[in-house]
Amino acid sequence: MRLQNKVILITGSGSGIGKATALLFASEGAYVVVNDLEAGKGRETADEIVKAGGSASFIQADVTDPESVKTMVDRIIAEHGRIDVLFNNAGVSGVGAIHEVEPEAWDRVININIRGVYLPSKYVIPHMMERREGSVINMSSCIAEIGLARRASYSATKGAVLALTKSMQVDYAPYGIRVNASLPGTVLTPFVEDYLRKSYDDIEAGYESLKRRQLSGDLLRPEDIAKAALFLASDDSKFMMGSPLYIDGGVVFGKSV
Repeated sequence: MRLQNKVILITGSGSGIGKATALLFASEGAYVVVNDLEAGKGRETADEIVKAGGSASFIQADVTDPESVKTMVDRIIAEHGRIDVLFNNAGVSGVGAIHEVEPEAWDRVININIRGVYLPSKYVIPHMMERREGSVINMSSCIAEIGLARRASYSATKGAVLALTKSMQVDYAPYGIRVNASLPGTVLTPFVEDYLRKSYDDIEAGYESLKRRQLSGDLLRPEDIAKAALFLASDDSKFMMGSPLYIDGGVVFGKSV
């Protein structure tokens, strides 16, 4: 039970990686606060945890809205007294080369993927500073380290999140707070399924193309990223600070022949 009695907030945990992580964290003894903009999905995650014997609640909040995020954090503190781990997982995809992306679409990806890390961190970290402990996990991507066709807005945000993670670690290390980044490869989630629909006429051909660019020969599953997040959330990673953790199936550092 590596997270026994920890209070953990996971944004965007109604589906995909966030949901898998919420389920795993709860099984490791954590009280999980499930956050999602879609109330139905968020409640399903929290209910699934409770039915399995774990502890969880759902709070609907928009991670791009300051009042919404502050209200959520204030409620958690009022009910539990602390937040031990913050997993900034919420995010959206963006498809297109830069000349193809309309300003509104660009702003949406930038707003959710970067502002959605900034605001929860802004309101959670002061409470961690008071207690002089805490772990923050920011969802970046291996795309922060490589070039990938027609992913301009998404690449921009995930590179920014990785840089932000390193800067945050310098600021908050004196308070006993660790800040690390998860850098997944391509994970088979609704997020990626949406990308396939938007990018390929033949979805199956697109799926095979994605598998080939990873040395593993297959796409990751949400549970694979959840296990890495468990490592970053727990004391097992107590000397990881400002670090990128690659769970990418060999995309960044490998090349198939």
